[in-house]
Amino acid sequence: MADEENTSPEEQALADEWAAALAEAGDADQNDIDAMLAGSAQAAQPAAPRAPMEEFGSAPSPSNLPVNLDGPNLDVILDIPVSISMEVGNTDITIRNLLQLNQGSVIELDRLAGEPLDVLVNGTLIAHGEVVVVNEKFGIRLTDVISPSERIKKLR
Repeated sequence: MADEENTSPEEQALADEWAAALAEAGDADQNDIDAMLAGSAQAAQPAAPRAPMEEFGSAPSPSNLPVNLDGPNLDVILDIPVSISMEVGNTDITIRNLLQLNQGSVIELDRLAGEPLDVLVNGTLIAHGEVVVVNEKFGIRLTDVISPSERIKKLR
């Protein structure tokens, strides 16, 4: 770079990181790095004011319509990974009791035996189910799926 003395350590670290990434891509040169640094300096300037949301929004859709996955807007998010978990039950205990737990300790949960498990996606309840064994691995058979409209209501 011609003006390497005027570059802050943060900008230099960013440039080095981009240079390494561009080198992996196979087409890195000094002009690419200089353009990236110029772009990061412009990014530090305040962005243009955003238009109010009302200009972009259309008439609100009625909430009683079914939610479907056919819309083109969902294609962007369909490959995002989410965390799915099954909750057998829960309970509250004191830290004193928590520290006294050891192998063989039993913790009483708030669920009855045989009661369905909760299926959570990123911490949001989406279904209830029962434990099954599939090919020597645990699985869950969904017995009750919460409707998409109910799931959306819980998000608000």
